[in-house]
Amino acid sequence: MSTANKLKVNVESDNFTETSHRSPVRALPSTWYNSPEMYELEKRAIFSKKWLLTTHQNRFPKAGDWMKFNTTGYEFVIARDRKGNLNAFHNICRHRAFPVVQGGQQGNSSIFACKYHGWSYGLSGNLAKAPNYDQLENFDKSKNGLFKIHLKVDAYGFVWVNLDSSENPEPWTRYFEGIDQQERLEKVNWDDYTLDNEYSMEGEYNWKILADNFNECYHCPTTHPDLPTLADLGKTKCDTGEGWIKHSSIQTEEQKKSGMQLASTYFYPSASVVVLPHFMMIQRFMPLGPTTSSMHYQIFRNKNSSEEDFHNIADLYARVVSEDKDLCIGAQKNLNAGIFVSGELHPRLEHGPLSFQESHRQAIHEHAKLEREAGRQIWPARQQLPSNEAAEANKEDEALCSSLSCGGIQEVLAW
Repeated sequence: MSTANKLKVNVESDNFTETSHRSPVRALPSTWYNSPEMYELEKRAIFSKKWLLTTHQNRFPKAGDWMKFNTTGYEFVIARDRKGNLNAFHNICRHRAFPVVQGGQQGNSSIFACKYHGWSYGLSGNLAKAPNYDQLENFDKSKNGLFKIHLKVDAYGFVWVNLDSSENPEPWTRYFEGIDQQERLEKVNWDDYTLDNEYSMEGEYNWKILADNFNECYHCPTTHPDLPTLADLGKTKCDTGEGWIKHSSIQTEEQKKSGMQLASTYFYPSASVVVLPHFMMIQRFMPLGPTTSSMHYQIFRNKNSSEEDFHNIADLYARVVSEDKDLCIGAQKNLNAGIFVSGELHPRLEHGPLSFQESHRQAIHEHAKLEREAGRQIWPARQQLPSNEAAEANKEDEALCSSLSCGGIQEVLAW
């Protein structure tokens, strides 16, 4: 049985029945938080094959609305087409790889036109025009649309993507079945929440440090003086599944009347949603490198809430995330120093980080095993060439480059 499964207890409960619940648990080693090789493995094992929560469908009210995202260097676009469907695709022209969608992080367009050679694409990513290619034989427009990305809208309206280029990525339900049917959220009207603002903060820390930090409130009494106005920090609750961590807390009647009913869910690997009656926050943990991250916050307000009710929560959370940033920077500095190897986590008070780390450990080891067996790096998001003579010649060229360790395609696997 995995550590995470052994530790499925509520934080509010002190009735430990297993020995493991009465003993500290060793955390992931510090090398997982600063190694360039681990970061590259995470790009392959996690961010190019796992389902990633990105935003809410309310961000795309009209046909032509689009948003750009970037995860570990993978830039992609989500757009609503004229049929009302949401589509996701890599921001890469199929001709010569130039970014097709430019000019900000969001907008509205009737068509996406590459400014390099004039190739243009519809809102679903299909190729609309390739100048002069209509004069060529054996060029199939239907096979030269933008690189599609798997997309799912869950029952709450949250938008997920999976960058795995295979036809059948791992099922969303494998890790998240039922997470969009939470009893505590059954009365939420998601259409009431509209975007108020969004902002990013970059920091010198590994993304997993903030994930660990987010998923426990053991540190809250020490570092977040505002939080007691939101909940009783002595009565928090943490429930975990294979791909999610649910946080909740007990509020006084006065706090409930003030709209402080908190429902927070972390979605492995790198996103969380915090919902209150007046406020919703989507937080995305975006790695920029082994020891740098960008935290992106989408802040929604309930359209029925007053300015005061909204800002009571929004301003509090802005202070909390700033305080968390300072904590993460300080911890990363000491991890980089090379003294600290790993600490012992409290099985009850740090149940959330232990669950996150176990999910991460399993995903990393699973992909590493596949690479050992294949004798090469496996990049699930990489373009898959068709089976024809020209593509086979291209594969020969790539194989030659791989034998030279060209471009890092075939580095020595240090397993």
